[in-house]
Amino acid sequence: MKKSALVLALALTAAPLAALAMPAVGDVVGTNPSDATAALEKAGCMVKDFEAEGSKIEAKCTDEAGSLHEVYIDPKTGAITEIKMGEE
Repeated sequence: MKKSALVLALALTAAPLAALAMPAVGDVVGTNPSDATAALEKAGCMVKDFEAEGSKIEAKCTDEAGSLHEVYIDPKTGAITEIKMGEE
């Protein structure tokens, strides 16, 4: 009985953390806007805009709380190289 209560408590504790999952540096999201948008939104980052930023692609997106994130993507590999949080 104690073991199942512990498992339930751990599951309830971990659930909010899973909901806050966001893309991370190194994740490969794709080299075109369609693939990148799908991958970012699957990871919890709702894409608002894409633009060229130096030699990278910048995706502006918001998380569940509405906080803005700038996600920088290498256009050759589709990998996330940097994430800035709370930027305008």
